[in-house]
Parts: sequence; structure tokens; C-alpha cells
Amino acid sequence: MKRQIAVIGIGKFGYKIVEELAEKGMSVLALDRNRGIIEKLKDFTVEAMQIDTLDKNALEASGVKDADAVIVALGTEVESSILITKILHDLGVKEIVARAKSRLHARILEQVGATRVVFPEEDMAIRVANSMMRPSIREYFELGGDFDLAEIEVKGGHNFIGKKLSSLSIEKTYNVSLVIIKKCKAEKNKEGISEICESKQIPYADYTVVAGDILVVIGDKKDIERFGEIF
Repeated sequence: MKRQIAVIGIGKFGYKIVEELAEKGMSVLALDRNRGIIEKLKDFTVEAMQIDTLDKNALEASGVKDADAVIVALGTEVESSILITKILHDLGVKEIVARAKSRLHARILEQVGATRVVFPEEDMAIRVANSMMRPSIREYFELGGDFDLAEIEVKGGHNFIGKKLSSLSIEKTYNVSLVIIKKCKAEKNKEGISEICESKQIPYADYTVVAGDILVVIGDKKDIERFGEIF
């Protein structure tokens, strides 16, 4: 069964979430106070409603409490995001993902009922900073605890190319775990040039590394950085 996801606050962040969920065939309920924004969603196969998102009765009538998860996507409207999160909690919504502007904002969101808090701007800043420090690291995600995840591209000419994974002993030598190998290419579309990842390869001992392979690894931050340095 498809999960039903509700998104409240359709700014740039919320709009992109709705777009991605719709493209993946998810059942989406989009809610915003602005009729013009709601009209922009008519091209997507989603249910979009203009309501007063600060009104508990309006939120309840929208059916939001029946969603499997609700994303409170407001960013700069700190008071509104806190109030909406509290209303959702009072309505009995089990999974509430809220966007936070600051650590204090996040703590308050958690106190009023958010089950998960995200920092999109901060997360993107970390990813960009890490990619600048290590050009071979294409993407970097802090998973929390002792583990981070990174995508590292094998450039043409590197000595990994043509070798089998069994001979590289990545986990033993570099103390990181290789979880998947992605194969991507640049492709032109109406929006310009975007990257299309055509396939994902589960690592196995006899797999031979080729130029352009993207190694997705998990490990301690320092170990990932050391592994990235060899590329």
C-alpha cells in the first residue's frame, strides 16, 4: 500500500517535496493558505487544498490526521510551524516531520510533538563544504551517531580501475563499508543538464571497478575523509 503523505506550507522546500513524492507515485495531500500556490500544483497528481493552516478545525476537516506522515515544511515562519506541529500532535498524527530554522526552534518543535526535525539549509551547507574539501566526494550525509555516508566517484586514471573489489579489500584497508555502487551520466532535458543514475550495483567480490563508478560508503567521518583523499 502507498503511504499517504501530507505537506503543509508549499514554499520552495515544500513544493520540491510534493514534486518528488508525486513523481514517485505517492499519495500526497498539499495544504497552504495561498490559493495561487495551490493552483501551481494542479499539474501534479496530488490533492491540494487552500485552508487556514493555523486553524485546528480546518486542518482536521482536511483529513490530514488520516495521513501516515505529515511534513511541516514552513521555514521562516517559526511561530506558525510550532503551532501547526502542536495542532497535528493534538490531532493524533503519529509521524510529524518538521523543518527547523535553528537549534532552539528544533528543540521547541520536538517538545510540541515533532517526531523528526530537519535542517535542509544546514544539511546542504555541510554537503557543499565537504565536497569543496574533497572534490572526489560528490555527496556527504551526516547520519548521526558514529556513522556518516558519502558518495565518492572513481575518476579516470585511478588505480582502482580494472581491479576486483576482492583485491582492494576496502573495508579492511580503509575502515569504511561499501554498500552500493551507482552508475550515473549527464543528460540534457528541458531544464538544462541533469544527472541520471541509471543503475545501482550491489558490491560483490568479483565486481571490476570502472571509471565513473560512484562508491557509496558508510563509516566514521575521519575514515571517510581518508578514503576520499586517495581519489
